[in-house]
Amino acid sequence: MSAPPGLSPVTFSPRALEIIEKRKTQVSRWYLDMTMVKKYWGKERVYHHTAPISMIYALREALRIILEEGLKVRFARHKLNHRALAAGLEAMGIDYLPPRGERLWMLNSIMIPAGVDDNKVRSQLLDNYSMEIGGGLGEFKGKVWRVGLMGESSTQANIILFLSALEEILNGEGYFVEQGAALQAAAYVYKS
Repeated sequence: MSAPPGLSPVTFSPRALEIIEKRKTQVSRWYLDMTMVKKYWGKERVYHHTAPISMIYALREALRIILEEGLKVRFARHKLNHRALAAGLEAMGIDYLPPRGERLWMLNSIMIPAGVDDNKVRSQLLDNYSMEIGGGLGEFKGKVWRVGLMGESSTQANIILFLSALEEILNGEGYFVEQGAALQAAAYVYKS
C-alpha cells in the first residue's frame, strides 16, 4: 500500500463483538484488550492508547492513491513488473524459490546463485545503488534473496536499475552473466 508500517487495522463482525462483550474472564494483556479498545473508539472514550494520528492520515493518503490509480491498473502494474523481473532473472540463470503459479508478484523469493556471497551482493546493492533487498529467513538464510515490488516501488525504472546493478555485481563476484541479457528479456516483456 506504500503506507508507513505500524498500523494494524482490524474489524470485528457483530458476532465477534458479542463474544468479546460476553467474555467471563478478564483479558490478561492490556495491549490487546479489545473491550477497552471498543470503549476508546466508542461513545465512552475510555483511555486505552494515544491514537497514531499521523499514521492514520498516512494510511488515508495511501488508500487515496490506490483509489486514484485503480485496483485493476495497480494489480496489472505489479504483475507486469514481476514478469519483467522474472524474465530478467531467468536470463541471468537465477531461479525462483517457488515454482511458477505459486509466486507472489510483490515479493519475489529468488535463489542465490552457487558461490555468490549473499551479504556482499546485498551490501553492494545498498551502498552503490541505494537498493535494499532482503536476505533469506530461517532455513533460507544465505540461500534466498527477497526482492520487493510493492506499491510505489513497483516501477519499470526500478526493475531496469535492479537488473543492471545485479548483473554488474554478480559479474564482479565471479558469477558470469551475459552482458545485457537480463535487460533484453525484461524489455521484451514490457514491449509485449
